Order: sequence, then C-alpha cells, then structure tokens
Amino acid sequence: MFPLNIVVFPGEAVNLHIFEPRYKQLINECNENQEPFGIPLYQDSKISYGTEVTLNAIEKVYPDGRMDVKTKGNRVLHVLSFDNPAEGKLYAGGEVEFVETDMEASPETTQEMIRLAKELYQNLNVVQEVSISDDVNSFDLGHKIGLSVEQEFALLQIEKEEIRQLFIIAHLKKAIPMLMDIERTKERIRMNGHFRTFDPLDF
Repeated sequence: MFPLNIVVFPGEAVNLHIFEPRYKQLINECNENQEPFGIPLYQDSKISYGTEVTLNAIEKVYPDGRMDVKTKGNRVLHVLSFDNPAEGKLYAGGEVEFVETDMEASPETTQEMIRLAKELYQNLNVVQEVSISDDVNSFDLGHKIGLSVEQEFALLQIEKEEIRQLFIIAHLKKAIPMLMDIERTKERIRMNGHFRTFDPLDF
C-alpha cells in the first residue's frame, strides 16, 4: 500500500514521483511481478478506503533511484487491516476487500450533471480548458468541480453511480450560486469609485 492524502478515482491517471526507499521498493516489486498496489487516503491518522492502481509505466529513473511513474486507478478498496510495515518489507501492506462499484445511471440524471458542470465551467471561464464527453461519469468529474478532499472521499465510497451523480448535482447546485455571488462581489469592488449610470426607476 502507498497511503497518500489524496483520493484516486477508478479510471483516473495518476503520475507519481517516487523518492522514499520504501516506495522505491514497492514500485520495483510491482513492476517486476506485474502486480497492482493500493493508494488509500491517509487523513486524520486513519486509513479505511482507497483505490487499487496499476503501474502503467516507469517514465524515468534518476541516478539516485528516484522515479517518475504513471499509474491508473482500477477498483475501490476497503482496508480491513493495515500493517506498517508489511512483514519483510519497507512499505505498508494489509488485507483489503474490493467494493462493487455500479456504473449505471439514468440518462436524465447524467444530462443534469453534465449541464450543471458545463454551467460551472462557463462561470469560471474554463470551457476551452475542460471538455465533457456525453459518456462522462461521476468519477471523471470528481476532481474537476471543486469538491473538498472530504467530499471526494465520500464520493469514492458511494457504490451506485446514480447516487454519486446526485451527490455531484447537489454540490453543483450549491456551488454555482455561490460562485456567481463571488463574481458579483468582484464586480462591485472593481466599480467602487467609478461614475456609474443607473436606469431610472419607475415608481
């Protein structure tokens, strides 16, 4: 296991810079044996859920043994036991069970999630930088809608895609009005001291 203070979602590509001796050992053994490893979230001194990842490539090995590696998230895992270090290893290990992750959602819920995500990006002026395909899922958007690490962790643990999408929709319905309020406040600050023309009131 490679505990980090990040949430990795299934299907997500994650690039890692490996520099600690224990994780050099982990990566070398996973590469040699063609085995995956787990990245559980380490937060508040607790480890409970994470994601199994596949080592796709060791992109670069430095003279001192440091590495740049490419990985991809696979299955959600629930950590049943955690041994630090694992017996005979420098790195941690433990027993896990894999969480069955449903990926089915109604077209209506998916379209609502996509509509709100696009609205968020329009308000942030990042439409050109972020594209959303029609087959996008909740995990694809998990890091791209302003969720906190705690919210991302909660999303990871939800087993059904429909429920995950409703979770994202609820977040976006709160986030977008707040963002618009911030933009209006910015505009008021920019206009402070300027001569302004108001429409006459009819009363």
